[in-house]
Amino acid sequence: MKILLAKDAGYCFGVRDAVSLAYETAEKEGEVFMLGDIVHNENVVEELEEAGVKVVNSLDKVPDNKPILFRAHGTVPDVWKESKMREMEVVDATCPLVTEIHEEVKKLHSENRKIIIIGDHGHDEVNGIKEQVENAIVVANPEEAMQLRKIKKAGVVSQSTQMIENVQEIINILMTKVFDLRFVNTICFPTRRNHEQIKNLSEICDIMIVIGSFTSANSKRLTELAKMRNERTFQVTSAEDLEIDWFQSSDTVGVSAGASTPDNIISEVLDKIKSIGKVTEKELVYE
Repeated sequence: MKILLAKDAGYCFGVRDAVSLAYETAEKEGEVFMLGDIVHNENVVEELEEAGVKVVNSLDKVPDNKPILFRAHGTVPDVWKESKMREMEVVDATCPLVTEIHEEVKKLHSENRKIIIIGDHGHDEVNGIKEQVENAIVVANPEEAMQLRKIKKAGVVSQSTQMIENVQEIINILMTKVFDLRFVNTICFPTRRNHEQIKNLSEICDIMIVIGSFTSANSKRLTELAKMRNERTFQVTSAEDLEIDWFQSSDTVGVSAGASTPDNIISEVLDKIKSIGKVTEKELVYE
């Protein structure tokens, strides 16, 4: 049995930098606090908590003289303002690609455009984008786009981890709804790259394994993309979730992982697959 590992499986640079910054700050300060989980991965959150990275639900819960870390997903402006008023020590781990989306939204809004965000309702990143301007609309799927009324002038961005297929369908509908439409493609490069890799892998492998939490939007999208092309696609959170029966009559196994999946979990899953398939050679990296 041969194993093909997607070259860019796992942490994107934004998540990797944020997690590293959390560990470094906790080690330096003893503790660091965050408004919500740093990534949508239970294993990472547990390990960070043991290292002194604490999750709270408001700035009121942050002890005096302790730093607050703003996560890679981005933070709403009101929380930024409150932290400055309180003169809190802020550790900014916002992904620079998310910051770019915030800036694009402000530019579009300055052109007197109605802001439409293609993304998941309630997602931390989407909330952060939405609150950059007043009265922004979130559209999650083509069905919601169809319900919109006619708009004279609109600017559209997307959540950074959206599937291009969903975005394209929604844009096609918006073109019938908006007289003056300007779209900025804000799907981030790591997402586009990972999506292309898993599309290609799933077509040449007998079975696909996607590693990632079921609370992770980008992990679920990788699974969805793979399943469209390969029915034998399974999502796992760790090596313990793997089932021997999945690998029967399989010569080639494709493996990818969501942007919030750490390297050690990917390694453990690969080792378990090698054990199941009695694979002795190192996995091949698929570019």
